[in-house]
Amino acid sequence: MTEGINSGCGNVFADLGLPDADGLLMKAELADQISDIISQRNLTQVEAANLLGIDQPKVSALMRGKLSGFSIERLFRFLNTLGSNIEIRITPNTQPDS
Repeated sequence: MTEGINSGCGNVFADLGLPDADGLLMKAELADQISDIISQRNLTQVEAANLLGIDQPKVSALMRGKLSGFSIERLFRFLNTLGSNIEIRITPNTQPDS
């Protein structure tokens, strides 16, 4: 039975009606990448904190998805510090205006 079940739009934050849903999704995806890199390198939270220039509790918050204290720009800097390049692309919208 699928009565009462609605498909999401692809952004859980928008589905929940949260303000700045696109920004929240971007931060979550960036934090996920950072967490993956930290795990792949087998870094402890203390080692990651020293590398990123923050304290261990902030690394813990980041890895648990507590992102209110992190801007997108700051997360970009963390990714750069961890050896990732950031590429921003702008492409034409192929979907009709809503």
